[in-house]
Amino acid sequence: MSDGLTKSARCYRHLFQPVIKQVVDFYQPTCIVLQCGADSLGCDRLGCFNLSIRGHGDCVQYVKSFNIPLLVLGGGGYTVRNVARCWTYETSLLVDETISEELPYSEYFEYFAPDFTLHPDVSTRIENQNTRQYLDQIRQTIFENLKMLNHAPSVQIHDVPSDLLSYDRTDEADPEDRGAEDSYTR
Repeated sequence: MSDGLTKSARCYRHLFQPVIKQVVDFYQPTCIVLQCGADSLGCDRLGCFNLSIRGHGDCVQYVKSFNIPLLVLGGGGYTVRNVARCWTYETSLLVDETISEELPYSEYFEYFAPDFTLHPDVSTRIENQNTRQYLDQIRQTIFENLKMLNHAPSVQIHDVPSDLLSYDRTDEADPEDRGAEDSYTR
């Protein structure tokens, strides 16, 4: 993806949803591990995307909608106050709880200035360089790559034959070690 990705309808409906659906349909997972790095949020110190907290949460909500057991992990995110907001919001979505837009007072309240809300304006600071054509090309490439796989990949478990475990390795003599019997005279 190019810099400046937003959670616009173009990006979400034309890329994220169809790709995730295709991947889930192809792999048919019995569980999903979803890594939610918050460095894709707008205004992140190191990230180069422009997702809002709601947009990030929409992605989590979509994956949750498959009703497949889900393990959600944190990840990157370098504007800590927005990472905390994002993960709080996503946790509320995952447990189906509505939470207040206003942040409760705590010893860390001042860190969330000046707005003290769950969904601050994370204004676009990087121009979105992801055209519809570019996103369509990414989607098509992913779909083509999935078609090249014959089946849902897996790692088969095989028994290790016992004779391999009891194999006695005998070291051969090092050809560089020359004993007295190998010496010769000129």
